[in-house]
Amino acid sequence: MSEYGPSLTPRMRPINPKRSTIVSVLDVGTSKVVCLIAELLPASGAEALKGRTHKARIIGLGHQRARGIKGGAIIDLEAAEHSIRLAIDAAERMARVEVRSVIVNMTGGRLKSEAYTAEIFLRGQGVADGDIRRVFEAMSYTGAETGRSVLHSLPTGFSIDETRHIRDPHGMIGEKLGVDMHILTSDEYAIRNLMLAVERCHVGVEAVVASPYASGLSSLVDDEAEMGVAVVDLGGGTTSVGVFSSGVLVHADAVAVGGNHITMDIARGLSTGINHAERLKTLYGSTLASPSDDRETVAVASVDEAQGDHVYHIPKSQLVRIIRPRVEEILELVRDRLKTSGFAAEAGRRIVLTGGGASLTGLSELCRIVISKQVRVGRPLGVQGLPEALKGPAFAAPVGLLVYPQVAALEHFEPRTSGLALGTGTDGYFMRVGRWLRESF
Repeated sequence: MSEYGPSLTPRMRPINPKRSTIVSVLDVGTSKVVCLIAELLPASGAEALKGRTHKARIIGLGHQRARGIKGGAIIDLEAAEHSIRLAIDAAERMARVEVRSVIVNMTGGRLKSEAYTAEIFLRGQGVADGDIRRVFEAMSYTGAETGRSVLHSLPTGFSIDETRHIRDPHGMIGEKLGVDMHILTSDEYAIRNLMLAVERCHVGVEAVVASPYASGLSSLVDDEAEMGVAVVDLGGGTTSVGVFSSGVLVHADAVAVGGNHITMDIARGLSTGINHAERLKTLYGSTLASPSDDRETVAVASVDEAQGDHVYHIPKSQLVRIIRPRVEEILELVRDRLKTSGFAAEAGRRIVLTGGGASLTGLSELCRIVISKQVRVGRPLGVQGLPEALKGPAFAAPVGLLVYPQVAALEHFEPRTSGLALGTGTDGYFMRVGRWLRESF
């Protein structure tokens, strides 16, 4: 059985680089649901960003508070469906088009990366398309892991004999052709529930994309992906990490701690409501203390029923003392996960922060202390029509979903077996024989 063969998630067909098209995407996060409708216009060589074939122009935008979602996973199907429906409806009204299908992101589901290698013997001639198909098919039969579904299957490099890290082996000569693959999976039922919530809105799902991959596609600049970089996406319920090296995603992981945990710490520590705690975090929150914090005060609304709507003041330094330990914990978890995975060196000691949590004051400075000296805040690039207020790191993932159709051709999946072949009871035997004859003669 195939490890990354017939999978639950649909596979998107690559778009024509010379044609314009309209794409709808849906960012389903723990704190917000965003629907973007954009027109992808072919870009000339001078104006195209690296790795992209189109430029995006936003024509519709819907933004709603997320409900029924915790840690990136659906916990209340009806509430999640309602948030998704409102976001899509707002985008449709603005764009004046009907959304029939969307590309959706996956933030939860316990992301897991695995690396596989396969080799085949060549026939003494230059590598042709048939040889590349054969090595991909050899990769397809590596055993299955139950309860997991494949999100991405990315070739990270080819090899011929002892020569590795080959980008394009076409025409090269050798005895053995090999391929290294990065397979990114998620919990099957987490994906099913996400797709179900979308489909209950009478909208199809074109593809499911991991959030750290989407954030990297939209926020990385110049040669960052080539040199090696780790994209840390700080969402509301999860913090995900995507490591890019040699221009491709080579590792992804996630921890179930995010910005909502900081908000809950403030609410508990100051005995205030969650909405007010979120406001305090956004307006006054910081991870680094300053000399003026003890003199500057912050108004806090108490939730004590006996005192009613009582407001009291605290020094800003007290708020910093609540926020910093949780942020340090998140960054230390990211650092330890990178070291355990063995991809800390691949990241090249470069960190790009995205997600809503990346806007927290002092986060970059604290990240330089905990993880790496080279840190910057990533923002969505190469998109037109996005309001100025929405050009921050919180919208890196939805804009990255608009980039994904332009790179979908890089992925490889085992073709689905047709229903006719399965109906014969031969498990596609005649199809495999026909393919062998075509490739051999």
